[in-house]
Amino acid sequence: MAEIVIKNVAKSFGSFQALHSIDLTISDQEFMVLLGASGCGKTTLLRIVAGLETPSQGEVWIGGRRVDKLPPRERGIAMVFQNYAVFPHLTVFENIAFGLRMKKLPQQEIDRRVNRTAELMHIEQLLKRYSGQLSGGQRQRVAVARALAMEPDVILMDEPLSNLDALLRLEMRAELKGVLDESKTTTIYVTHDQVEAMSLADRISVMNGGKIVQAASPVEVYRNPAARFVGSFIGNPPMNFLPAKRASNGQWQVAGLEMPGPVAGDALEFAIRPEDLTVSPDGFAATVRVVEPLGAHTLVTAEVGGKPFRAVLDSDLPVSPGDELRLSPKPDRVRWFDPETTRAV
Repeated sequence: MAEIVIKNVAKSFGSFQALHSIDLTISDQEFMVLLGASGCGKTTLLRIVAGLETPSQGEVWIGGRRVDKLPPRERGIAMVFQNYAVFPHLTVFENIAFGLRMKKLPQQEIDRRVNRTAELMHIEQLLKRYSGQLSGGQRQRVAVARALAMEPDVILMDEPLSNLDALLRLEMRAELKGVLDESKTTTIYVTHDQVEAMSLADRISVMNGGKIVQAASPVEVYRNPAARFVGSFIGNPPMNFLPAKRASNGQWQVAGLEMPGPVAGDALEFAIRPEDLTVSPDGFAATVRVVEPLGAHTLVTAEVGGKPFRAVLDSDLPVSPGDELRLSPKPDRVRWFDPETTRAV
């Protein structure tokens, strides 16, 4: 069992509070993604789990054992870095075997593990090459194989695909997901790329300002953001937001439309994803400003109630800048947020 429990972990660098009382449990064999913009604290949290940073307060448990006082080598973890950290003077075989030799494992066991992980990562034909002879994607495979060869309880990955081009990143995402599912290893994966997070994660922990704003499945994070930040950060394009006021009849007034909503409150924020809008006569009055053809769909940036408002429409629909449209939200996809707390209502 390699359940990870992070209890009330905080971290300060001088007067700067990088992490605020983080509580998070990652189940055995779960793939957890820490997602957020640069500076949100995700890499700091990963380094605390790894033992490369010491928490200012709190505890870290792995497999029922408290590890925050232990050195990294005693935590049962392996780490894959953004820059791969592949040794240029060693062959691929020796790179993968490096940690195993440090543990003084017998040569037969080293051979078994290196060959097994090389096959998993489809680099068995590269074992005699040096890293200078490898592409970026191949070096990334070597780094992952080296981590897997240690047969760790936990693998920690810090933006491991960020140096790859878009097509190779797509290929490696699928590869990683399959390999880690097969190895049944608990994984924490740090990224700022929401597509990576959505495609890889069993659960996503969305971080902002040193706090976890929401930890849930990719579908839940996307469909039911717990806070305005999550709705604005997840999705490309992100959610649309419009102010809503309570009407005299108890309905909500949003950009000239009345609609049902939460019972409590006098002021809320209405939110809808751009792909959850349709063109219909009883929708928001929208003036088209920019039209971006995207193949099967067209991204339209319009103005609704004096605010930018985006809609993803069928590419067969003729639309041009300056056109007047009526955009209707799908009722079951509307979300509401408290403008003061920014939390979902």
